[in-house]
Amino acid sequence: MPLQKHHKIMIGGISSFVVIILLLNSVFLYILYGQLQLSNKNIEKEILTLQADTNTKLNELTTRILQTQTNLLSLNQSFKTELKELKSSASADFSSVIEDSLPSVVTVKTDVSQGTGFLISSDGYFITNAHVLSGAKIVSAINYEQKEIIADFIGYDADFDIALLKISGNYDALILGNSDEVQVGESVIAIGNPLGLQFSVSEGIISAINRAGPNEVNAYFQTDAALNPGNSGGPLINKKGKVIGINNFKIGGGENIGFALESNYIREITNKISQRELNITLI
Repeated sequence: MPLQKHHKIMIGGISSFVVIILLLNSVFLYILYGQLQLSNKNIEKEILTLQADTNTKLNELTTRILQTQTNLLSLNQSFKTELKELKSSASADFSSVIEDSLPSVVTVKTDVSQGTGFLISSDGYFITNAHVLSGAKIVSAINYEQKEIIADFIGYDADFDIALLKISGNYDALILGNSDEVQVGESVIAIGNPLGLQFSVSEGIISAINRAGPNEVNAYFQTDAALNPGNSGGPLINKKGKVIGINNFKIGGGENIGFALESNYIREITNKISQRELNITLI
């Protein structure tokens, strides 16, 4: 039986409606897919941004950790130094300073006399008073382990009474302090070979600064640390373990009135004698 006209219209309307629905659904799905793609790109972009930001922060954190470690090491070293100085300051016998310093001091032995010297560089350069070597033909150094080593004479300065010599080997050198910072009343020790008594230590204070010496230069510390024949050329050391002078002479007839050439002059004169810059530590 043939479809009636109104039936055809109804079927056509339904078909059109279904087609429209399908088209709208397709458009909706396309729009949704586009939004999802855009959202994915935004998410990927945000992820990359977060990764870059995270890497930057990780690098900053690593740098800060390394800096903190460096600061901690520096603080630890500073603490150890301050603790050592505090122990030396609080201890009347300078035990820690003496223990560290003695291996860098030598007895200077010649065929006519004896004196003291101390190492100023790790490669064996040491200094003493020039008058200790007066008239000598052979010079040797006896170290703290009682080993005698022939010394090579490098040169001397008569005005400041300093002689530079060298022995073979590697050593822990004493450090020259800045004599401009020394104050009257500071505690000091003198290490030397008084009257042949090797590696003897006496303690005192800085009694005066910038005293005139035999050369009429105001370049000497006055100290009441006991100095006797054989102490010549030995180090005068402060509570920090630094050499602030080389023991040079005393006034006869007086009680404990000794003099030491200031360390800043030691460095200047020693480099002049060597005619080159020696590896002398000056702090």
